[in-house]
Amino acid sequence: MTDNSLRSVTVERTAAGRYVATNARGGTLAFGTGTDADADPAAFTPVELLLAAIGGCTAVDVDIATSRHAEPSRFTVTIAGHKISDDLGNRMTDLSVTFSVAFPEGEGAERARAILPRAVKTSHDRLCTVSRTVEIGTPVGTTVEEG
Repeated sequence: MTDNSLRSVTVERTAAGRYVATNARGGTLAFGTGTDADADPAAFTPVELLLAAIGGCTAVDVDIATSRHAEPSRFTVTIAGHKISDDLGNRMTDLSVTFSVAFPEGEGAERARAILPRAVKTSHDRLCTVSRTVEIGTPVGTTVEEG
């Protein structure tokens, strides 16, 4: 693996049940447990961030492939699943990604509509790092630093 393959974020606790993730470019995203009565109701939980990451990754792939032919008049991706707890622990099951995309009439729109299913399939099968990682699976190592 090379240095340019490394991706990372840092998560810092800002208050009880509240956190901020910071990426290498300085971008931040606040999130929390979703159970704090004082929490921002619009704040995402970690599970919602996972769903957003799956949808966001595939949305980018599909948008790039289709919008070079025509600008969509609607582009919505809905990601859903069930959070369960069983003898394997807490996890998400039955994840689904649903695209609702429309293109207005005009030059390139027929081409964009025609390639949409292939773009979704290619993203799912090859391009989307997030959903590919979830489906294939990879070990997650944990370490505790003294300090």
